[in-house]
Amino acid sequence: MKLPENIQKIVGTMPFETDRIGMSGASIMLYPDSVLKISRDDFAARREAGIMEWLRGKLPVPELLACERENGVQYLLMTRLPGKMLCDKAVLTDPFRVTGLLAEALETVRAVDVDGCPFRADLDTELAVARQHVERGEVDVENTDPATFGPGGFRDPEHLLMWLEDNRPKEETRFTHGDMCLPNLFTENGRISGFLDLGGAGLGDPYRDYSIARRSLQDNLDGHHGHACPGFDVGALFDVMGFSPDREKLRYYALLDELF
Repeated sequence: MKLPENIQKIVGTMPFETDRIGMSGASIMLYPDSVLKISRDDFAARREAGIMEWLRGKLPVPELLACERENGVQYLLMTRLPGKMLCDKAVLTDPFRVTGLLAEALETVRAVDVDGCPFRADLDTELAVARQHVERGEVDVENTDPATFGPGGFRDPEHLLMWLEDNRPKEETRFTHGDMCLPNLFTENGRISGFLDLGGAGLGDPYRDYSIARRSLQDNLDGHHGHACPGFDVGALFDVMGFSPDREKLRYYALLDELF
């Protein structure tokens, strides 16, 4: 693959491997000390680059090394995060450990000082993007919870979108990650060491992160991805965080994520 000259100068002839864990739709090349994300979504890549720059010193996020566009393709080069993903088998063997780390990640993101944050991820913003996905036919109904569409659920993505627009919950504004799933969180020495995939981050309701985090924990502990911890209650996540969540609000944001 021919890379932009500026990026080629940085990575040189270093060996790389292809990441096959993420679901962002981008191609990911893993070098020894950097990561190259390749996509055709110029807006998303530049937004992610801007968010990483804004978060410098606020959260442990990758350092942006280069952001280039060439022949309709966007290249985002960043440093590699230290540690292991929370979805790593070595971490998942202890469900209480991974739950505590996930709680730490949620609390760390929620505590980010939002003063001057130019990035929005509130319901006005998210529902507008969701409508674009629905109108363009970009919702992958085959990759949703089986109960979301069909008998007992919504007829189709348009039906779900209408319900979401008519049943908006009251919002609390904090900084949110936007895709708080286990592959996007890293741990080292028993602590959270980094946050990845920040293109959807911004000012929004923390329940946006809570719902995705809970679902990701469930999926990773019930055998969906090769490791199972039968009988483990993912509700322990909120016990660790010391509060009882609004179940309807959790459900709302989980359903919203079905359109992304």
